[in-house]
Amino acid sequence: MHKDIETVLYTEQQLSERVRELGAQITNDYSTETPVFIGVLKGSFVFMADLMRSIDLPCQIEFLAVSSYGNKSKTTGAVQLTQDLQADIENRHVIVVEDILDSGLTLNYLITYLGVRNPKSIEICTLLDKPDRRQAEVFPKYSGFTIPDAFIVGYGLDFAEKYRNLPYVGILKPSVYA
Repeated sequence: MHKDIETVLYTEQQLSERVRELGAQITNDYSTETPVFIGVLKGSFVFMADLMRSIDLPCQIEFLAVSSYGNKSKTTGAVQLTQDLQADIENRHVIVVEDILDSGLTLNYLITYLGVRNPKSIEICTLLDKPDRRQAEVFPKYSGFTIPDAFIVGYGLDFAEKYRNLPYVGILKPSVYA
């Protein structure tokens, strides 16, 4: 797997430090609340696990599963919800946890989808933000790193269900997905 990586963008240590910083910021911002964290599967699971351990608040965890890539390197633009929430989020502060904010189409869909359930607020926490690819007006309140327009894998992010288990975030060689 490592031979397929062109460049390591963020090491395991850099990721750990930044996730702790995000957790401290969220803890401070919601110090009197009990937010609901909604992880977007599958990519967010590694980030969300580490993020939750860095938050010093009572909170609830939920998951949604969506698909817009399939086994391709670019989004199809069509978002398919494959797993819904089990909890009621009405009048609750919601933080959607995502691995990467790329085109914004998936998160735009989810914000609209969740909004009809009348939460008190909806914010986005993304590990990686790729603003050069944005197609929808979506802005994270919490962002780990701003990244270049490259195909990123590792730390939960995949290509065709591979590379999620890399402990770092790296750029996948184009020859792997071309």
